[in-house]
Amino acid sequence: MKFADRMSLLGTESAFEVLVKARALEAEGHDVVHLEIGEPDFDSPSHVIEAGQKALSDGFTHYGPPAGLPDLREAIAEYIDSTRDIDIDPDQIVVTPGAKPIMFYAIMALAQPGDEVIYPNPGFPIYESVIRFVGAKPVPIPLIEERGFSLDVDHLRSLVSDKTKLIILNSPQNPTGGIIPAEDMKGIAEIAVKHQIPVLADEIYSRMIYDGEFHSISAYEGMSDLLIILDGFSKTYAMTGWRLGYGVMPLDMAKHVARLMVNSNSCTAAFTQMAGIAALNGPQNESEAMMAKFKERRNAFVAGLNEIPGISCKMPAGAFYAFPNITGLNKTSKEVADCLLYEGHVAALAGSDFGEYGEGYVRFSYANSLENLNEALVRIRKCAEKLLG
Repeated sequence: MKFADRMSLLGTESAFEVLVKARALEAEGHDVVHLEIGEPDFDSPSHVIEAGQKALSDGFTHYGPPAGLPDLREAIAEYIDSTRDIDIDPDQIVVTPGAKPIMFYAIMALAQPGDEVIYPNPGFPIYESVIRFVGAKPVPIPLIEERGFSLDVDHLRSLVSDKTKLIILNSPQNPTGGIIPAEDMKGIAEIAVKHQIPVLADEIYSRMIYDGEFHSISAYEGMSDLLIILDGFSKTYAMTGWRLGYGVMPLDMAKHVARLMVNSNSCTAAFTQMAGIAALNGPQNESEAMMAKFKERRNAFVAGLNEIPGISCKMPAGAFYAFPNITGLNKTSKEVADCLLYEGHVAALAGSDFGEYGEGYVRFSYANSLENLNEALVRIRKCAEKLLG
């Protein structure tokens, strides 16, 4: 077959590639500590599972509206109202199989060849991948360790041009665990409003905050006509396999995104949407207990990383990733990640997998047990000592 040229522009998500390599090592008999996949190691809350099972028994096995079941969209609107303090009409919401489609659809709907999209770097690799796929130019804005992995608003201002058609934000962030503070978020909003640039706010980790507060750009004047909020159920409710996400956006944008849904997925599985209603409206204790565990793991793992020669790590404020600086090991991110995998049998991701400004770092997901994290620290130390000679 002869493939379209655009297929060469489409990247991948390195976590799944490293997972395949780690599984191959396990097949050879090696014990691997998995810190590569950004997925809670907890099961979905019990009441969510029961709601999904009941929905299947009750016949929620048929096509539904492309934009999502009305009851779920109403529940999401109430949730957004309560957590962002903004008024949302359910018609502004499009439910999708996972949150990635919102990312894909938003970029596809707003950017075309010759346009530019500003995105965080290091950042989720699918941002750059999809920007390139639609023929637009990716314009990275560096996330700076000294600023808690926030961006420099003045630098962002300098990157804006008449070709800028979208700004992508992610807070709390993957891979850094950093959050954008209120003063920076306000500055970003002022830039977006002044130049009338839409903003895609990836807020999938909004409920995963340990220190400080979550600030949504939705709070600032003038953003209501420019903002697309991306959120979902995978992280907060450990529902990665259910594939349930959503976007909140202006009404005219929602109509376009719903048409993209019709042309690609038809609709999101009805029984998973019923489980989503249970997640939002039901007890939150299991999710809160999961977050308490993540905080305990974060504290122990980051403290352990900072005791290893050649490694320093900022305390992540949110999500479930540690993003240590490994420049003291005098090796590239890829060399360190390969050493960890093939010699230490710890699966991690090179910071460069998240963009050019990720070089000099490694990403660990601490969505694993304390026992396994402590074992990983022992192995990481051995690799660091070997690399330092």
